[in-house]
Amino acid sequence: MQQATLSEIGAGRTHDVINQSAPLVDVNLYQGNRALRDALVHHLGASFDDRELQELGALAGSAHMQQHARLANVHTPELRTHDRQGRRIDQVEFHPSYHALMEAAIRHGLHAAAWVRPAHGHLLRAAGFMLFTELEPSVLCPVSMTYAATPALRANPALHAAWFPKLASTVYDPRFIPADRKSGVTMGMGMTEKQGGSDVRANTTQAVYEQDTPWGRCYRLAGHKWFFSAPMCDAFLVLAQAPGGLSCFFLPRWLPDGTVNALHIQRLKDKLGNKANASSEVEFLGAQAWLVGEEGRGVPQILEMGTHTRLDCALGTAGLMRHALALALHHTAQREAFGRPLIAHPLMRNVLADLAVEVEAAIALALRLAHAFDAEGDPHEAAMRRVLTPVAKYWICKRGSAFAQEAMECLGGNGYVEERGEGVMARIYREMPVNSIWEGAGNVMALDLLRALRKRTGTGADVVDALAAEWAAGRSADARIDRRAAQVLQRLEDGVEEVEARRLAQDVALVTQACLLRRHAPEPVFEAFCASRLEADWGQAFGTLPAATDFEGILARAMPV
Repeated sequence: MQQATLSEIGAGRTHDVINQSAPLVDVNLYQGNRALRDALVHHLGASFDDRELQELGALAGSAHMQQHARLANVHTPELRTHDRQGRRIDQVEFHPSYHALMEAAIRHGLHAAAWVRPAHGHLLRAAGFMLFTELEPSVLCPVSMTYAATPALRANPALHAAWFPKLASTVYDPRFIPADRKSGVTMGMGMTEKQGGSDVRANTTQAVYEQDTPWGRCYRLAGHKWFFSAPMCDAFLVLAQAPGGLSCFFLPRWLPDGTVNALHIQRLKDKLGNKANASSEVEFLGAQAWLVGEEGRGVPQILEMGTHTRLDCALGTAGLMRHALALALHHTAQREAFGRPLIAHPLMRNVLADLAVEVEAAIALALRLAHAFDAEGDPHEAAMRRVLTPVAKYWICKRGSAFAQEAMECLGGNGYVEERGEGVMARIYREMPVNSIWEGAGNVMALDLLRALRKRTGTGADVVDALAAEWAAGRSADARIDRRAAQVLQRLEDGVEEVEARRLAQDVALVTQACLLRRHAPEPVFEAFCASRLEADWGQAFGTLPAATDFEGILARAMPV
């Protein structure tokens, strides 16, 4: 057979694009997420109304909104400290796509639906939060803080009455104007200072009492915040040292008299990920702020906010994990290597199935925690909320970065390349560490678990007894759960040293996840989880499921479309 010449082949043909996967767009992220839907059915019953989640899933998976996510990360926020005449303005400018994403999140109530929905508000909002995270997590920082600010504001009834109606509004209003002229408002927070980090009691920002007002006791603040999240929010909860000790304050951008508060933005943080969100360093130069709660009770007061944002860290990471898995499955089903699709190769199937099991377990644990937030007044649920908040925040977020790296490997070099924001997998990988660090890194969460286990909740329910009750059904259903649960409960009985706290958090998470999967996951998922996570030789690397695993069943369930 005569060989073709170079001119006959044509130079352009060497650039034909073949054997590349199509983008994962215009899919309903809710409809394709069987793990999420089954977990919701477990908590709410098969007849619950999921029309809002169907709508949000279609929106989050659309090519149109995915383009907004790309642009918001490529065209990052810009700080303008002064106008051209030299006047101090302290404003952050965002790309229009950022505002489009914020509008969608606020319209779907991800910032406040839990406080206005009559039943299951936290759980349904949690599901929506996970879906939106698959689209774009950065804008969910101010959304999460607005959600979390409401219970903390209740300690100042006047402020709560004045601000909650607009905090609960589903109208996004980005204008930099006084709050009483806006259709809706958002809130941020500022705790961290240079010298303290997680040790907020080392904060040096000072608060000096000024006068009583219709909003309560007003103070003047002087100091700084090293991490001040979402500085274009309308108000913030901050910590400062008052005469009575470290206290929580409400600090608005605009004052009741219509003037701008003395909050100066020094610079925006240049971060590894979370690029679309503006994180900043600020100074308070006599800024006015109102006391929330009592002087000296700042840490427990603002931790009321932190408890809810820690829930969102777990939810957000679970959502990112699900989208990374969806991208890996979508790619490997289309990309061929060595004569067949990547997903047909046995070792790749093991990796993908293992990732799918991890996602299912993360979703189950995160939603179980959200369910506990809905059960106000229930002693058992109060105890589970107290113990599972640090456990879920620790374990799900700790698994996130390794998960994203493994999912990226499934795409090979295509996963590593960003190409001006088009590489969604790379964006997910850079995003993963923030939820693990924000609101308390791994050691802080492990220590908080120890505190929870050593104390009784406000309702009088003992958290160790609550854990035993939570695991009882799972222990009777499977010997592996029973064995690991018995070991954990015995360690709690004997006493756990601080040096063992991370291992304890891991084991509490694994036993709880196994019990949840026993209740609402199919047998192949449950069996794979127990055969790997509860066995003594588990090395935590992905792709090490036993050969007898039902890979076909697990992968079919996890496919995004």
